[in-house]
Amino acid sequence: MLDVKLLRNTPEVVKENLRRRNADPAIVDNFLALDEKQRNLQSEAEQLRCTRNKVSGELAQKKAQNQDIGQESQEMRAVGQKIKEIETELAQIEEQTQQIIETLPNIPHPDVPDGFDENSNLTLRSWGELRKFDFTPLAHWDLGEKLGILDIPRAVKIAKARFVVLKKAGALMERALINFMLNTHTLEHGYTEVCPPFLVNSTSMYGTGQLPRFKEDSFKCEGWDLYLIATSEIPVTNLHRDEIIDEKELPIYYTAYSSCFRSEAGAAGKDTRGMIRVHQFDKVELIKFSHPDTSFTELDKMTADAEVILQRLKLPYRVVTICIGDLGFTAAKKYDLEVFCPGQDRWLEVSSLSNCTDFQARRANIRYRDEKTGKPRYAHTLNGSGLAIGRILLAILENYQQQDGSVIIPEVLRPYMNGLERINPPRQ
Repeated sequence: MLDVKLLRNTPEVVKENLRRRNADPAIVDNFLALDEKQRNLQSEAEQLRCTRNKVSGELAQKKAQNQDIGQESQEMRAVGQKIKEIETELAQIEEQTQQIIETLPNIPHPDVPDGFDENSNLTLRSWGELRKFDFTPLAHWDLGEKLGILDIPRAVKIAKARFVVLKKAGALMERALINFMLNTHTLEHGYTEVCPPFLVNSTSMYGTGQLPRFKEDSFKCEGWDLYLIATSEIPVTNLHRDEIIDEKELPIYYTAYSSCFRSEAGAAGKDTRGMIRVHQFDKVELIKFSHPDTSFTELDKMTADAEVILQRLKLPYRVVTICIGDLGFTAAKKYDLEVFCPGQDRWLEVSSLSNCTDFQARRANIRYRDEKTGKPRYAHTLNGSGLAIGRILLAILENYQQQDGSVIIPEVLRPYMNGLERINPPRQ
């Protein structure tokens, strides 16, 4: 959520942000008009209350002296009715202004490039060499089926399209990746592991920006104020909702594994095959609470932490700076990590890492106490995948596949897979 002072004092900053996002800046003028009307009505109501209080005292004295106050009492009742009408109008205006504020995206960092979609994203750096195959590499959905580790038809039978069942070495690799990532982030990068609920209430959803804007992308439990999480960013960020953190505790690092659930409401017909865009997937998330002065440095550190995973898996990847049109709602700056998948001949996003500055903190009331002033200030929140498990699994299948149909297991994963070195096709 944006600071209301920003809208009042520097509306052109917010308008320019919307223009760069190819959105209509007129909504800012709507807010300012409502805001001015609200303040005028508040002033009018305050004047009427002062008048009523003054006259009420005078009427009490007259009444004690048995003077006729009928006409004046009637006038005060009219004043009271006018105050009620103003209060009703103020409540309506407050609701309208709040709705506007809730729809306004975060202000981007000056380094964020212009552009309206992913075609304007910029590659910051690359790592690793793309493998040269002496055979035509298969996509993971074909590989997984031939290896007997991926069963999509049965997943559709027991749930619906865009679900998958992993079996045998596929299920083992999923678990191995989770443990490998959590161990790396906790033992080497200084993150504290959290095992959060996979269901959260609407207040938590609002705090991280999922509600009301992305309600259609969420799965809600009928009859309950509970939603399945789209990412563990939601419950973990809300750990410190309505709290004031000691400044000396910052930065705070958390990591969490969770299953994630997304309706993919706006993704009809996109990435329908395999494990790319599914309704349920596993992810290891990185979350930080930072001092505002160091949050963008913390974003770079978080990105480097996620890159370590890809480097140890020896998967070729690139770091992409996201343009403003593809930035999303809560982020001020975002990097994507993309792995090359030879079976699909494409780069696939396996992590988005964002600095949300104080945008989520304002919604969730997450503050720290400034040691110099003693006053509370909003913290900065950051989040990123460290990494998306299913997409890493499919990237391993496609990059490590062999001509005989087998898949070599990355060396770093073998201790987590009971020493297994290769997944072989079942014997015919």
